[in-house]
Amino acid sequence: MAYKNHIDYLKRAVDISKEARENGNTPFGALLVDKDGNIIMEQGNIEITDKICTGHAEATLAARASHEYSKDFLWDCTLYTTAEPCAMCAGAVYWANIGRVVYGMTERRLLQLTGSNEQNPTFDLPCRDVFSKGQKEITVLGPFPEIEEEAAKVHEGYWD
Repeated sequence: MAYKNHIDYLKRAVDISKEARENGNTPFGALLVDKDGNIIMEQGNIEITDKICTGHAEATLAARASHEYSKDFLWDCTLYTTAEPCAMCAGAVYWANIGRVVYGMTERRLLQLTGSNEQNPTFDLPCRDVFSKGQKEITVLGPFPEIEEEAAKVHEGYWD
């Protein structure tokens, strides 16, 4: 499948979030795209099946990417994700040196979906705020209203 724009990549991230849920994990998905538009890595959440509290899709992808690629290479890459990265994931993206983040729905929207569920005590802290405290200008694009409902739908019935 050829991916040509942000929506196409975000739809693939939604598919990854569905796979994560089907595999017994929380429904989040992320992927990494190189400067030429190639998907070079995909990752769903693994915190439940692998019993890793930091097993969010974005943090896990950033850690994997930092093992496989140089910081210079990663600066020209884009991380696509279904939901805005939490503070932990934003930190992982920052330290991995991934230069751009594109997300479907906001952390605030996610908080509306999860409520006070103890499994996901979501921060109300936009990733732009986290990145603004660093020394790099990471580009952030999102939310995308045309993908937000599709991304949110994967969470239906999960947090009840």
